[in-house]
Amino acid sequence: MKNEELLYTLALTRIPGLGLIGARRLLLAIGDQLTDLFKHPHEVLQSLPESTHKLEAALKCPETLRLCEAELAFAEKNQIRCLSIHDEEYPSRLRDCDDAPLVLFYKGNADLNRLHVISMVGTRHATDYGKDLCTRFVRELKELVPDVLIVSGLAYGIDIHAHRAALQYKADTIGVLAHGLDRIYPAVHRLTAAEMIHHGGLLTEYPSGTNPDRQNFIRRNRIVAGISDATIVVESAEKGGALITADIADSYHRDCFAFPGRVGDTYSTGCNNLIRNNRAALLQSAEDFVKAMNWSCGEHRPTIVQRQLFPDLNEEESLICSLLEKNPDGMQLNSLIVASNIPVNRLAGIMLELELKGVVRAAAGGMYRLL
Repeated sequence: MKNEELLYTLALTRIPGLGLIGARRLLLAIGDQLTDLFKHPHEVLQSLPESTHKLEAALKCPETLRLCEAELAFAEKNQIRCLSIHDEEYPSRLRDCDDAPLVLFYKGNADLNRLHVISMVGTRHATDYGKDLCTRFVRELKELVPDVLIVSGLAYGIDIHAHRAALQYKADTIGVLAHGLDRIYPAVHRLTAAEMIHHGGLLTEYPSGTNPDRQNFIRRNRIVAGISDATIVVESAEKGGALITADIADSYHRDCFAFPGRVGDTYSTGCNNLIRNNRAALLQSAEDFVKAMNWSCGEHRPTIVQRQLFPDLNEEESLICSLLEKNPDGMQLNSLIVASNIPVNRLAGIMLELELKGVVRAAAGGMYRLL
């Protein structure tokens, strides 16, 4: 049944004219009727006012399912995991984003829901200054936060130096690709990518056969930002993909940091502007970063508070603690609203009260965790 649901979830991403947002809305509207949607589209769609005959015809197209079956067969043959948005292994931070992919293709061994995840991005024309920043920061961060997972885009410049620094200092690292897992682009990074599979992984929303087109790189930036607690811009010109990633991270209410550079240097302009315009916090060291994120150093996860130690919790507060206890990596406020069915105006007050009682802690990216 699970494989069948995965097949139909993947098929939703290939319905012409539906788009990602439309597919997510449709999935939400039909509830647990995904299988019936493809087997009996007329019966399911007739209860949805926004449905069209064109959509019904597209759902009946056998070619869509054939292509998806071939993709799943390719994934199985090449030991690629297909993660549906409802799967436990799907990145929970990314799931909270409105434009999260319905399906991710993943080849690797790192836990995508690790407690500490950052993205490091920057110019493709990295200077010696930027390369040194990558190496020094990753080395220091690995010492302070041993379980950190470092995410980037496997591109030239800062991206590949962040990946290689992570591998050098035994930190797991994830490369988010702008194409399918049937190729590596750029090809000169193939050896690094192969090593990453055993010490992190490669992740993409694109099926095999997808070319690394320009628009794909822009779209993949939202995954780089959404999968992480914070985005760090190492070097950037006045315009560039790293600044797009920083903007997306801000739209997701995630923290953003930037290393300052010398005034007048082309590839420091973007970072300096981010800091000047209060769109990123100034960053000078891994210690600065860990303190700003309020991360606990060391390998052990925080101990979960036992709810019975707080007899003064009311029913709604107990419900929130119960939800957080089931999600030790934390939950965003939007997820708590959905899971608890408590209105946002009341939930904000509840979270503040729980913080004052010392039961929960607000973390980066609008996340809340039990102490």
